[in-house]
Formats: sequence, structure tokens, C-alpha cells
Amino acid sequence: MARKNVFSLIESDVSPAAENEQPFTNSRPLAGFEKPLKRASPVGAISQSLGGVHEKAQRADELEKQLAQGQMIVELDTAVLDSSFVVDRLGVSAEDQELLVAQIREHGQQVPILVRPHPEKEGRFQVAYGHRRLAAVKRIGGPIRAVVRDLTDEQLVVSQGQENNARTDLTFIERSFFASRLEERNFSRDIIMSALGVDKAALSRMIALVNRLPAELIEAIGAAPGFGRTRWAELADLIEEKNRRSKALGSILEPGFDSLTSDARFQVVYDQLRESKDKARSAFWNAGPRRKAVRISETGEALKLIFDKTIEPEFGAYVEGKLSALYDDFMRSKTTGTGD
Repeated sequence: MARKNVFSLIESDVSPAAENEQPFTNSRPLAGFEKPLKRASPVGAISQSLGGVHEKAQRADELEKQLAQGQMIVELDTAVLDSSFVVDRLGVSAEDQELLVAQIREHGQQVPILVRPHPEKEGRFQVAYGHRRLAAVKRIGGPIRAVVRDLTDEQLVVSQGQENNARTDLTFIERSFFASRLEERNFSRDIIMSALGVDKAALSRMIALVNRLPAELIEAIGAAPGFGRTRWAELADLIEEKNRRSKALGSILEPGFDSLTSDARFQVVYDQLRESKDKARSAFWNAGPRRKAVRISETGEALKLIFDKTIEPEFGAYVEGKLSALYDDFMRSKTTGTGD
């Protein structure tokens, strides 16, 4: 595929990163899934795939050492770059992004991004990793340094996941949500495990937890760096305990919610659900001494009357038949303000 004037080759001389990230040689873009480039490359053919996440990580280290010896880096126009087809971040704080912009403006872009020729759009490229750097360079202006490789979809998500995993850059919920999104796109568990560097049991727990939470709630709260698996599991418990899904989703629509930090947004939702739980009440209506005919259960969202048919078998049906009359009385009391 000819791409004249799309990018120009520059000398591969990557100095220690001045950005708030590790140098290119310490990222993990390959993990045994990389296929050789058609042009000359320091990376030789790799023998049959090794089993296990640990072995794949060792293999990635070896590949990266070879890449560092002469990897070709190019400069691309930021206008021809598109994001990965699977988003792994749930937002970046403005303060952190401004810091990255300032570092690149002062020291230049020390760490190249990884891209592939876009599989559907001629003359464009798709980013595997380096989305923050791309956003920063767009702010500053000028081309961006990148490594271009022909990657399959599987290779791209492994590169994307392992880059962030190697930097311990994503929060628990971001990694879990990323895993869930990959599974929704029918990537195998083996590919997802390689992308995140976790074993089968850990991956199952991550996806299971995400499936208990509304996706729109996770996206509204964001990365929540101050909260790990335990607190997210508690939030899921609060939502499921009394079916408080609507309460949780309502809290993210309140005025000012979007202006809070991600951690503060999590705390707001958690506190509101916790408050609803604390308001729960349980009582009985007695039809006489030791005759608890009706059990009353109330939460912030519902009030339930449970009639004990062993005490008064027909009482519940009688009340049910009076509901229309009781409602009319209730509406008249609201109109007159008597409250009777």
C-alpha cells in the first residue's frame, strides 16, 4: 500500500523518556503475537507459541530487546490517525493530561506510539497504544513519532493491553471494563489474559464484577483510581441488594455530578446507595396480642405490606379490595390538606 508523503523516516534514537511514562523499550507490544515485517527487521521468526502468561511475558522481553537494537520509527501527520476500535480508558484527568502536554512541549516526544495501517480506510492508521501522547501532540502541533506494524485485531489488543499493563497505568475498573469489552467483541479468553497479564481465575472475577454493574454507571464514574476491586464489589452488592439500579443511575444525572473528580463521583453514588440501605425499616402491625398479621418492610424506594395468612387468612384480600377507596381518600386528603 503506497503512502507517499504520509510519513517520513527518522533516525531511531530514543532517549530516556521525559514523559511520565516508560521508554519504548520497556513497553510490551508483542507478547509472542507479533508477526515479522515484510521489510528488514531485527526480529527473527518465532517458534511455536509458549503456554502460560508468564512464558508469554518472558518472550515479550526477549522480543523487545531485539527491537531496541534498530527499530525503525517514522513521523506521521496526526490528522491520519484514528483511535483503537476498543477504548481502554475511562477518561484522563485534565491535570494529568496538561502535565503530559507540558513535558512533551519542553522535552519533545521521547516515546513513540504504535500504530497499524487502518484495515478499512486507505491512507489512514489506527492507534494500538499511545492515545494520550497523540492527544498531547495534537495540542502542541506537528507530527507524531510512531512505529507502524501490520497487526491483526488480536495483536492490536494484546499490544494495547500489555502497554498499559506494563506501566500499571490503568485502574482496576478500567482493566476490568476493557476485558469485558473485548469479550463482547468475541476475543478469546486467552487473548484477553495475554492483553491484561492475568490468569484465568482473575479474569473471570473481573468480567463477572463488571457484568453486575450498569455500563453507563461505570462510564459516568470513570477510572476511580482511589477504589479497587473490594469497593466496586461493595457497590455492586448495594445495587443488587434491593434492586437499586434506578437509584444508582439517577445519582449520575444530578446537577454537578460531571464536574466532580472520578473518585468523588464514585463516593457520591456509593454514599447515596448506602444511605438508602441505612434507611431500611422493618416493623409489624398487630391484629391483637401476639398476632403479627402484617409485616411492614420499607426502604428508600419501596414500602411493602406482607399479610400473614395464618393469622387472618382473608385480611390481605380485603385490603386489596379497598385499595381504590383508600387511594381516593388519600388524594382527597392531599387536596384538602387534612391529612386524615
